[in-house]
Amino acid sequence: MKLIYERSQAGRRASALPRHDLPVPEVPVELRRGHPPRLPEIAEPELLRHFTKLSTRTFGIDTGFYPLGSCTMKHNPRVNERVVNLPGFRDLHPLQEEEAAQGALELMWRLQEALATLAGLPAVSLQPAAGSQGELTGLMLMRAYFADRGEDRRKVVVADTAHGTNPASVTMAGYELQKVETDERGNIDLADLREMVDGETAGLMLTNPSTLGLFDEHIEEIASIFHEAGGLLYYDGANLNAVCGISRPGDMGFDIVHFNLHKTFSQPHGGGGPGGGPIAVRDRLEPFLPVPAVVHDGEMFRLDYDRPKSIGKVRGFCGPFGVFVRSYAYIRSYGPGLREMSEVAVLNANYLLARLKDAYELPFDRLCMHEFVLSARRLKREHGITALDVAKRLMDYDFHPPTIYFPLIVPEALMIEPTETEPKETLDEFAEAMLEIARDAAERPELLKKAPHKRPVRRVDEVKAAKRAVVRYGFEDHPELSAEPAEARELEAQKGA
Repeated sequence: MKLIYERSQAGRRASALPRHDLPVPEVPVELRRGHPPRLPEIAEPELLRHFTKLSTRTFGIDTGFYPLGSCTMKHNPRVNERVVNLPGFRDLHPLQEEEAAQGALELMWRLQEALATLAGLPAVSLQPAAGSQGELTGLMLMRAYFADRGEDRRKVVVADTAHGTNPASVTMAGYELQKVETDERGNIDLADLREMVDGETAGLMLTNPSTLGLFDEHIEEIASIFHEAGGLLYYDGANLNAVCGISRPGDMGFDIVHFNLHKTFSQPHGGGGPGGGPIAVRDRLEPFLPVPAVVHDGEMFRLDYDRPKSIGKVRGFCGPFGVFVRSYAYIRSYGPGLREMSEVAVLNANYLLARLKDAYELPFDRLCMHEFVLSARRLKREHGITALDVAKRLMDYDFHPPTIYFPLIVPEALMIEPTETEPKETLDEFAEAMLEIARDAAERPELLKKAPHKRPVRRVDEVKAAKRAVVRYGFEDHPELSAEPAEARELEAQKGA
């Protein structure tokens, strides 16, 4: 497919700018262009065809099954988009006076109340713009809480199955990172945990269920270990889709919870789309939440800045409002049936696990939650086929590959999450594709090593793509790199998480 610049022909136009009889402002010499910008020149029909073709080459949840483990790529109901485009929401200015924004403030307050109920914790801030920012905000709350108590705690414990953002957030918050191991059942190793928790421990960051798709069987004992030492528990809500409406992090003993609105409540986020990472906390942490807080004062809703112990703002204005509208619409659509969302997600994952566990290695032979992790280690040992080969071949079946090589403790990991929005027929088609790939690994391994075969772009050399990235069109100097030899190497890096 040609680039838009390669389709350009001098003198062709897709539009015309109006000409006004206005004085031309004088541009300072140092800011003037030496030459006009070289923009593509193309007629409107060709322009539309070009971008329409590009759109058909982009994979998304609306075009096919997207089992990206730990990212919860599920259908976004179209009613969400209709609601978020209501003029009163769409055209609202962030600095609108409170009296003229009562509907928006009420929606935010009601979303806070719903999230507090789901978390089992009393206070919520919607402000963080993503899960990673929710993590950092939660750790900043920890720091403010202990500083207010006059305690100097320096260490935060993170599981070895944690998302990569967890250790990054710990470091950014100024804490010392401690990694706790996983036991043979896929739980946190309690013996290892007890050895590292002491009076300098600020808290634990934990995803439950974990990125292995397993609910920790010792969660109450883990909470006791930290609370007895005076520490706090932070819940990474990336996997809340497994337990939402069934169990509550607050009841498990967690003190701080972040939600991924863009995962649990359908907000589309693939390809860098918007996200939301609200946090819920216990009473003793509420004074430190970011400002402004959305409060219900009599018959009015308002923004409360009078929080002297607050850690301040962590984002401009009040947060990603469009995400709030979509998530609130999703929660209200389910209503009391929100539990069914999680139950079907868990059912779908266990159905796929039962169909695939004999063809691939299963590192932890337990019932899973909303996702599960297989390993292509046996395929690699016996046939030279890696998790990357499996993922690339899946693309020929019109499925998005699952997350691979994560969590890092599982070699040749394949992390699969079907979500609750996929029917049994789609799950069966995916299972058949995975089983056929396993058979081909033994009978036709070269087929997998050269996959994908049916996509617009064949297998790329990812090392060369990283080292020789071409991010702008160079016209006469645009390089042609396709003839350069690929670099052989073993891929053992975190992908897709």
